[in-house]
Amino acid sequence: MPPVLWSALAVVAAVLLTMWITFTLTRLDRLHARVDAAQAAMDAQLVRRAAALLHVAESPDSGVPDDRRADYDKVAQTALNSGDADEQRQAVENAVGRAVAELAALPQPLRPDAAAELREAAARVLIARRFYNDAVRDTRALRARRMPRVLHMAGHRALPQFFDIDDTLPAAEPHVSAPTTKEDRT
Repeated sequence: MPPVLWSALAVVAAVLLTMWITFTLTRLDRLHARVDAAQAAMDAQLVRRAAALLHVAESPDSGVPDDRRADYDKVAQTALNSGDADEQRQAVENAVGRAVAELAALPQPLRPDAAAELREAAARVLIARRFYNDAVRDTRALRARRMPRVLHMAGHRALPQFFDIDDTLPAAEPHVSAPTTKEDRT
């Protein structure tokens, strides 16, 4: 093979390698931006859920028992004033989730708009946390590959951590309708 052909092949290989590295670096930057955006969205929904709990706890006609009102208020205030420390934040958000679940399981029902507000806030937290954890999973998977590790493509960015809380949705009021025709009963 003539030396010109070897040189051309080397240039093509260098261009392809550069394109591959550039593509991977761009993808990694986009994934980190996605994690940051999902983190912000999840934080907003966690604040919204804590604010909904606080609103229900402070509302005198919401249906919350008076002996539990102060406990729910304290849990909500703690969540609203908590920092970004992951382990502490997860414990605080788990307490908020338990409080929302307790409110949904009360023997006397909450006022319908208060119950709906809590259910909607809890559902939004569930969705936001799933989006965040999906973004973290994708970012960690790309960063675990050989080329990004060897070339230190993530720079000094910390490896994103999963946010694991109990975000089970409170049960909705049962809605049962009686069958009206013979076909509905079968």
